[in-house]
Amino acid sequence: MRISIFGMGYVGCVSGVCLADLGHKVIGVEPNQVKVDLINTGKCPIVEKGLDELLAVQMKAGQLRATTDWQDAVNSSDLAFVCVGTPSSANGSINTGFLQRVCEQIGRALRNKEGYYTVVIRSTAIPGTVEGVLIPILEQESGRKVGRDFGVCMNPEFLREGTSVEDFHHPPYTVIGEFDPHSGEAIVDLYHSIPGPVFRTPIRVAETVKYAN
Repeated sequence: MRISIFGMGYVGCVSGVCLADLGHKVIGVEPNQVKVDLINTGKCPIVEKGLDELLAVQMKAGQLRATTDWQDAVNSSDLAFVCVGTPSSANGSINTGFLQRVCEQIGRALRNKEGYYTVVIRSTAIPGTVEGVLIPILEQESGRKVGRDFGVCMNPEFLREGTSVEDFHHPPYTVIGEFDPHSGEAIVDLYHSIPGPVFRTPIRVAETVKYAN
């Protein structure tokens, strides 16, 4: 599959490199030009066991590249993973500003894109955020309708620092929170070679599982 990864921080880098390792074509989207340049020269912007070597192999194989151009990334992919940070405020609340901004970009890019597209939220979010905040943004910016013109899923990650590459390839389980079955099918196909049970749930359930973890 052709996949764009929005946010090449810890989760985005690990997810992008490991998805490329599974044979998918991956485009990392990152506003930080320094990170983009590092990735495009085969160097990992984060420190994680085994990731540097894996990134270099996938870059050499042409399976992975990085860009600041979110429009090009959406145009060149069939599915977008949103892996941007949701930092906690002093009062414990989660800041969804980065999430909202990326969904605005993806929505704008979808205005003139042909075919069905799937948007996958991987960032931590309070239950209800995807359906109450992010889907309305995607619909408004794209002028399209979720479930008809594009799909939305919540696919939480359970990566531990130091063992994240192993955790990606051998998760305890895979949770796919889907707006509808059509939305979830792309994720099922994506992970077909990953072992372990797969739970397909409503989006809010997947958000809750991640938030609780």
